Amino acid sequence: MTELLKSWLSQGPTAQQLISFNHHNIVTGAVFSNQVAHLHQQLNRSQEKRWLLSCDSSDMFAVGLCAGLLAGKQIILPANTQTGTLSELTHEFEGVISDLPLCEGKAFLRLDKDINLPTSQWPQSIQWGELVLFTSGSSGKPKRISKSIRQLDAEVSILEHTFAQHLPHCSVIATVSHQHIYGLLFKVLWPLAASRPFLSDLVEYPETLSYYANLFPNLCLVSSPAQLSRLPDALDNEPQLRAPSLVFSSGGPLSFEAAMAIKQCYGRLPTEVFGSTETGGIAYRQQHSPAEPWQTFAEMEIKQDAVDGALQLKSPYLENDHWLRCEDKVDIAADGKFSLQGRLDRIIKVEEKRLSLVQMESLLESHPYVTKAALLLLEQPRIQLGAAIELSQQGIEQLTTDGKLALNNVLKRHLLTQFERVTLPRRWRYPEQLPLDFQGKRVHNTMLALFDIDKFKSK
Repeated sequence: MTELLKSWLSQGPTAQQLISFNHHNIVTGAVFSNQVAHLHQQLNRSQEKRWLLSCDSSDMFAVGLCAGLLAGKQIILPANTQTGTLSELTHEFEGVISDLPLCEGKAFLRLDKDINLPTSQWPQSIQWGELVLFTSGSSGKPKRISKSIRQLDAEVSILEHTFAQHLPHCSVIATVSHQHIYGLLFKVLWPLAASRPFLSDLVEYPETLSYYANLFPNLCLVSSPAQLSRLPDALDNEPQLRAPSLVFSSGGPLSFEAAMAIKQCYGRLPTEVFGSTETGGIAYRQQHSPAEPWQTFAEMEIKQDAVDGALQLKSPYLENDHWLRCEDKVDIAADGKFSLQGRLDRIIKVEEKRLSLVQMESLLESHPYVTKAALLLLEQPRIQLGAAIELSQQGIEQLTTDGKLALNNVLKRHLLTQFERVTLPRRWRYPEQLPLDFQGKRVHNTMLALFDIDKFKSK
């Protein structure tokens, strides 16, 4: 594979390359180069090595990212800028690159697209920086993941090799944040390296998506299962006159029904990408049938753990060529494609008894009163299990008629079919919707906040 990203970062964009756009502004390569050079000079004068980067606008985020990597800095990407998140990461960074002053007591370099800058040459790198992201493990504690230029370049180059033929002169828009590895790669780094302009704003409404689909003859949509599942209803489940050339989905499972509904509206199936922050993209598929297997990307090696069926991986996206164990149970076919058989992690102990949170959530979701279930191990005032339940219409009616205590007991009786009483959740919450981020993933701190009201008593 060619070194697509590394080559682009070394040379910079041409003056005419269209970097980004929104409904009232475009950024050319010349403007982008001036912005990167200006920030690069400031970073070179700074003693701080570790910089937190956050900005809602993808073009200014890209300025901070390119300048930091070219200056040999460590760039920290928080999942969000909630006070609790920044407090948890405060020991990880010495300075902040952002359009807003996020932290007191830290060096601060402002990202400002409105300032007029002198014409400057693209900076040359003596030593490449690295990227640091954080992902929540089963406990919700941030797990630190480092990415070198080599790793990022390998993934960008393979994405181009795999999908370029489906992206003729495409512009890229996204409903997911660039602060996470999926949005970072698919919305910012890959488009930059392949000279595809991207929308600097986040697409939050179906009307915005339709506006750009009608505006551009070729469009690439980067989205998530949660958002794609809701999109067909917003489009009245009708075929659209103008549709994206390619739709990507990642961050969780996309149901076969949702994939078919997207095809009904857009005339083509979404391309799903399976992977994680640590592994990057592992495989991809389009769901032509309900049990469609996954095809690994080029240069991936996979095998199955003989004991528990866990996926093991060798990948050019990783730091070394050792086998990495993933906590996904798989079934690998003779042709090398694989199907997912569920997660193997999220094993906890309650009253000294081992418990699979995934198994208990699945059992709860099999009850007609439950649409979605999320279990958390609560540590205050003592260690116990909490259940947050998104109810079906039938469940809502039951809650209204009989009350919370009765509903709790119904679901407990259901769980007793597979689990011992001492392992059952002690605290129950029934939010209208489980808190999810733009990637369709559960927000751990927000989930915990559901239980704050009874911090010192069980219910």
